[in-house]
Order: sequence, then structure tokens, then C-alpha cells
Amino acid sequence: MLAMAAVVGVVAGLGAIIFEFLSQLVFHYVLGEVAGYAPHGPAGEHLLFEHSAPAQISILALLLLPGLGGLVSGWICTTFAPEARGHGTDAAIEAYHRKGGRVRARVPGIKTLATVISLGTGGSGGREGPIAQIGAGFGSWFATTMGLTARQRRILLAAGMGAGIGAIFRAPLAGAIFASEVMYRDADLEPDCLLPSFVASAVAYCVFCGWLGEWSHLLAITDPPAFRNIFEILPYTLLALALVPVIIIYVKTFYGIDHFVERLPGPPPLYSALGGLLTGAVGIVLWKLMDDERALAVLAYGYGLLQDAFDGHLVGWTGAMLLLLVAFGKILTTSLTIGTGGSGGVFGPSMVIGGGIGGAVGLIAHQYGFVDHPSAFVVVGMSGFFAGAACTPISTIIMVSEITGSYELLMPAMWVGAITFILTSKWSIYDKQEKNRAFSPAHKGEFTSPLLQGMRVSDVMEEGRGFLTVSVGTKLKDIVQLVSKTHADYFPVLDDEGHLVGIFSAHDVREQLYDDTLHELAVAADIMTPDPITVFPDEDLHVALEKFNMKNIDELPVVSRDDPRKLIGMLRRRAITRAYDLKLQELKAELEDAAA
Repeated sequence: MLAMAAVVGVVAGLGAIIFEFLSQLVFHYVLGEVAGYAPHGPAGEHLLFEHSAPAQISILALLLLPGLGGLVSGWICTTFAPEARGHGTDAAIEAYHRKGGRVRARVPGIKTLATVISLGTGGSGGREGPIAQIGAGFGSWFATTMGLTARQRRILLAAGMGAGIGAIFRAPLAGAIFASEVMYRDADLEPDCLLPSFVASAVAYCVFCGWLGEWSHLLAITDPPAFRNIFEILPYTLLALALVPVIIIYVKTFYGIDHFVERLPGPPPLYSALGGLLTGAVGIVLWKLMDDERALAVLAYGYGLLQDAFDGHLVGWTGAMLLLLVAFGKILTTSLTIGTGGSGGVFGPSMVIGGGIGGAVGLIAHQYGFVDHPSAFVVVGMSGFFAGAACTPISTIIMVSEITGSYELLMPAMWVGAITFILTSKWSIYDKQEKNRAFSPAHKGEFTSPLLQGMRVSDVMEEGRGFLTVSVGTKLKDIVQLVSKTHADYFPVLDDEGHLVGIFSAHDVREQLYDDTLHELAVAADIMTPDPITVFPDEDLHVALEKFNMKNIDELPVVSRDDPRKLIGMLRRRAITRAYDLKLQELKAELEDAAA
């Protein structure tokens, strides 16, 4: 498995190279040459194309290009791979939980092309979405080609996702942990994915940085600030509390626009084009409002503003105001770009938003003499914001440390990340996350099995509960009357000798309500499911639950072990759920008593 993870890592690294080349190519020749907008990026970014100093930024081009990019990007996704729209990581998460780790082979390529066009024309977004789908897509395809099981395919999908992210952000450890942590909203991980993700991420990182010839941190800090003053815990706590409402606003704005656009009639690419136009308009308004070109960080990636904040180029109230406006502007432009059907990741914008809020809090606190290094708050703000927004506190703390090379701020990053994670646990920018492994379809039955295996069907059968049976020759019109007068959902069908021969549901009857000609002609035998799935009284509840899941039904006939045709009762799925809850409560009480 580890050797296969290494192969996935090689391809993820190559995918990161292709994506980096294409994104810089489009950005240089479209925004740079056409719009005259060539902002400086992070200090650790290796430029493949030299930007000449533009004579003047074209306001018209800056307005229209994001709209054109949104139109083309939206059309590509809608036409060739609708699941490639949006921020991408959610698609990989959903594939892990609900699709057996399967990702269509065309998705990574479509996602790459759509994102390169969207971001290269000024749309607001990040890199983690497309690179996650590139790595995850190859991991899924490779596992399928090798004839691996669904579990192994999911592991390679996660390994590929972590490898791509670890390479593109030059954060191999964080990328590996992120792939295991991002699947869930609770503080949970996929332990089976960790070691393969470590291998894949390390290989991808070496492939990417070896080609780039650049091994430095993406957002380099020349003189990293350190946490040396215990009294700074107070402003860091205030930062955490400031980040919480911004995280909620971010998630609600993003999905509010996304859900609103989904309900609109008409071709989806038109809405992504409109979203792009509005994105360009927001950037221009903020630029003119602040009379500062750096306000255009609300477009594209925006990392250059973070680098300025690290380097101390933003000071005082003016710097704090710029950072705040860009942070909230970035929420709007990212939602307009991706929420309307464009393509891009959400990690990059989250770094800009969190760094902007953190930098503003740091500068304001510095004005009053509460902190010595306001740039430290940029780093901690980046970490704390995404830890809460993505429900990934562990990997985010490590990732921001790897991206910036600032390991001296782990303590405040842990403190702020823990607070934001706890206070924003109801919201997540990754909508497809499951609560924890117990709720994931990928782990169906794994957590209920130990408790249910010791319990029998006879323990939870509602003895004495009257269940309605129907004779095999009963006419449909009589069945309709019976169903209308009872709250029962399932009806066993017996032959003339009282043997179980089939079963039907109230839903089966409702499907025949509007065909009056059948009411006199059809009988129970015509609508029933013959030879139904049954359970025995001495079977354990785990086996019974698996039988429920086979056909996704809610009630099963209980038959005698000695005579499988003899009906002795009915078992409801919710009876098993109730028994499981009671058993779990008993176990918790025992553990609490033991701890006391």
C-alpha cells in the first residue's frame, strides 16, 4: 500500500507542477498583460514569468476579465463535469464518504482548466481545491485500475488529496494530516489514511520543489516574531473572539449565494459570469475607496498583501482599515466567484481573510501598546480562521507554520485555533464533511457492531404488538381501504395455510391509487415482494441491521428458526436504534461511575 501511495505522490507532484505552470501562465498574460495588474506575490513564490512594471491598470479590463473568466469556467464545468464546480475539496470529501472513493477520471483535468481560467482572470479563490481533486482523482483511478477494495481506494484518494496540497503549499506534514482530518467536523481523523498520506505527501513535495528549484517557505518571514509575553494571551483571546463571527459570516455568505444561484432558472454559466463581473466591481470600488492598489488583493490569490503585513509595510490605523476591508471584501468576492459556479479553492482566501482580521487586531493592539509584533497576529489569524472555518485545527496550525516558517507562534496558534474550532463547530466551509467516523457511510456498521452483537432480535421485538397481515388473494381495493385506516407501514402476505410468502409497504399501495382499473383486478400477490428478507429471533442485532441496509427498508418479518415460513412478529429498524442508544447510555454511565 505504501508503494502505491508513493506512486500517487509522484503523480500528485507532477499535477501540482502542471497546475502551477498553467496558473502563472494565464495570470501573467491575462491579468498582467491585458489588465496591467501584476501584484507582487509571497516572498517564497518562484515566478516562472517575469512581470514587467505596468504603465497603468486598465479599470475596464479589471472589471470585465473576471466576468469573462467566470463565463468560460462555468461553461466548462457545466458541460463536462458539473461536480468540478465550486471549491473542489468538497467533491473529494463526498467521494470518500458516499461514493466508495470513486472520482470520475475527467474531473481533475476539468477542475484544473476551470480554476486556472477563473483565477487567472481575477476571480477570487485558492489552489487547494483543484490540486486536491488532481491527487484524489488519480488515487481513485489508480486504485480502481489495480482492482483494490473500496477501503483501499478511499485511502489512496485521501493520500492523493494530501499529497497535492502538501506539494503546492510546500507543507508536506500538514497536507498529509489535512487529508485525514478534513473528512470530519468533530475532532476526528482517518487513522488508516495517515501513513499512506505521509508517504504520498513527502514524495509529491520532493517532486514539486525539485522541479521548481525552490525549497523555501511560501510566505517567508525574515525575522519571525516569537511568543515571549504571557500577557499577550489577552489580545490573542480577543483575536479568537473577533474571528468567530467572521467565520460564521464567511460560511453563511458563501453558501447563501451558492444556494440562491442554484434555485435560479437559466444557464448556470451566466450566473458565474455575473459573479465574476461583481467580483471585479468590488475590487475596483475598494481600490478607489482606499486609494491603494493593494486593496485589489480581493481579486485572484491576494497573498501579496499578507507578505506586506509580515514585512511591516502596513502600519497604524490606515493599515488596519485596509486589512479589514480586504478581509470582508475577500469574503464577498470569493462567494461571488465560487458560489455562483466558478472554480477555485477556499484555503487561499481563508488565509487572506484570517490574516487580514489578525493583522488588523494586531495593529490596533500595537497602537495602544498591548503587543510588540503585530505581524505575529497575521500568522495566528490565518491559522485560527481556517481552523474554525474548515474544522481542521491540527493540520491548519501545522500548515500555517510550514507555509510561513514561523514555529515560534505554535502556542498562541493552538490557543486561538482551539477557541475558534469550539465556538464555530456548527459551521464549516466544507459542506460534505460528516460529523465523525460513526456517522460516515464509509464506516457503516463499524461502530454499532460491538454493541449490537451482544443483543438478539428477541430482545427488542415488541411482543404483543399487533401487526396486520394480508391474505395472498386479497383484492387491491380492500388493501387500499386497509392502508387508509391504519398507521402501519409494512404488511406481511400469507398464503391459505398461513405461511409467509411476501410483503408490501404502504408506499407500494400508494403507487396504485390512481389506476382505478386495477382495484378490482389486482390482488396482494401482484404488488407484494415475494420471498422477503427475514430475521430470526435468535439473530444478533448487528446481522439484523445489515439486512435492513441491504434494501434500505424499515421493517422486517421475524420468522421461526424451526419453520422459516412461520411469521411470529415484525422488527422495526427504529427498535434497533433505540436499543443501541440505551446500550450506549448504559456504557457511558458505567464509564462515568468507573472514573468517579
